[in-house]
Amino acid sequence: MRALTLVADRQLIVADMAPPASPGPGEVQIRVSAVALNHIDVFGYRGMAFAKRKLPLAVGAEASGEIAAIGDGVTRFRVGQPVVMYGALTCGVCKACREGRDNLCENVGGIMGFHVDGFARELLNMPERLVIPVPDGVSARDAACAPIAFSTVQHMLFDNAKLEPGETVLVQAGGSGIGTVAIMMAKAIGCTVITTVGDDSKIEGVKALGADHVINYRKDRFEHETRKITKKKGVDVVFEHVGADTFNGSLLTMKRGGRLVTCGATSGPTTTLNLMQLFQQQYRIIGSFGASIRNIAESLDKMAAGMKPVIDTDVPLDDVAAALKRMESRQVFGKIIVQF
Repeated sequence: MRALTLVADRQLIVADMAPPASPGPGEVQIRVSAVALNHIDVFGYRGMAFAKRKLPLAVGAEASGEIAAIGDGVTRFRVGQPVVMYGALTCGVCKACREGRDNLCENVGGIMGFHVDGFARELLNMPERLVIPVPDGVSARDAACAPIAFSTVQHMLFDNAKLEPGETVLVQAGGSGIGTVAIMMAKAIGCTVITTVGDDSKIEGVKALGADHVINYRKDRFEHETRKITKKKGVDVVFEHVGADTFNGSLLTMKRGGRLVTCGATSGPTTTLNLMQLFQQQYRIIGSFGASIRNIAESLDKMAAGMKPVIDTDVPLDDVAAALKRMESRQVFGKIIVQF
């Protein structure tokens, strides 16, 4: 079978891989339909792994597919059923897993496509417990954006930041894959959304998603503009994922007692922090990584209700390297989907 394989840093090829064996007890075999690209794929492409890994490695951390075969004891799925897959090999038995906090698994075996072979291959076997059914009316293309893009935002805004209707939220990089989702999810509950973009060409796009105010951070200091928009009051929540370039400015946009939730550092992982500002303003800074299986199911339900992901580009399997370079350029608006 074909698999998109990383053979060295920045060297991706479509290679032949032996197909998996028949699924074992408690396993399902999945035929992959679509893979959604994320910055974690860019990190892996650059060789920025958080743990040792062996090459060659099949890439892809987020995907959709359909059940191709089922193993003994599987009761939740049928052949041909559309599904998405959880992107980490959690243990299923530690306290965090038992409590449904899958992204805090104490014995995680690796992230798919980053530490272990990922989803960009035609067939793979997965434990039944790490597979989530796709509701009727959700396409494979859209469903591929649920396991990371949608669920990460769901976890950040509602599990962690506790975003409430009517609050004001600053969404950094509103044209990105998760930025577009954050705008939609916040507007869906009646929040005022301020967002930043790096190019005027993205302004109309984020407005169409519901953004109330848009700031081109390359032309204006977003922290100053946000204070003006909020009449110096500040925002309730900052959705942060850019990292070093924006982190301290994001803090300056918050009201006293405001919450900043962050899941990324695409512009760099290191910054300095004014501790007096932190405790005097009583900020709450929350780190967020991944999501739970419950968050993925919640995301799919939102898609079924009409909240669709923004798709920047559809690319064939052979063009993924060019798509990753497009992501690096920050010209993407929404998600890039690799079609199998």
